[in-house]
Amino acid sequence: MRRFTQGFYGYAFALLVCMALAVIIVVSAPTGRQGQHVPRLDYTITVANYNRSVPHEVWSPAKDPADWIPNSNRIAKGADGSSVLSVGYATAPDAEDERHHAMIVQGAEKPAAAFASRIANSDKSLGAVQIAGASWEKRFREDKNQRTLVRFLPGTTVIVTGTADWPDLTTLAATLKPQPKPTN
Repeated sequence: MRRFTQGFYGYAFALLVCMALAVIIVVSAPTGRQGQHVPRLDYTITVANYNRSVPHEVWSPAKDPADWIPNSNRIAKGADGSSVLSVGYATAPDAEDERHHAMIVQGAEKPAAAFASRIANSDKSLGAVQIAGASWEKRFREDKNQRTLVRFLPGTTVIVTGTADWPDLTTLAATLKPQPKPTN
């Protein structure tokens, strides 16, 4: 054993063993996003709590889009101190097996236009689009690759935004339904 740990040959042998181990680790390590795990978080309790705490109508998905994963939700304070609900999704994988982000944001922050501009990262409207019989304003922020649909309702603003493409955002917006107020 002493012969492998002393002198130049011992050093060269130890270096060769370390390099062989490094090559094995690099070659066997997974690469890319194949098999990427996106955690699924239930947002129903967060939506119910938000619905109990605000006087305005609350909108949430009647059903999650197929193969989408709800992966974030929270109630936060808006710029004016009012409550803001957000529910985030990882979209279904696209042709390159990539998932994108889409999020529903709702709040009664005033002024509503400033709230929408802050969430959309843009105040520039691209016009309106009809989704499930309702008019939504389109916005786009190119440098952030952020698309946004905004719907101004009496007492609240509903926003669907993210890096997802327009058809995906439209799909998510079409799932939104008003939620009944809790009776207790």
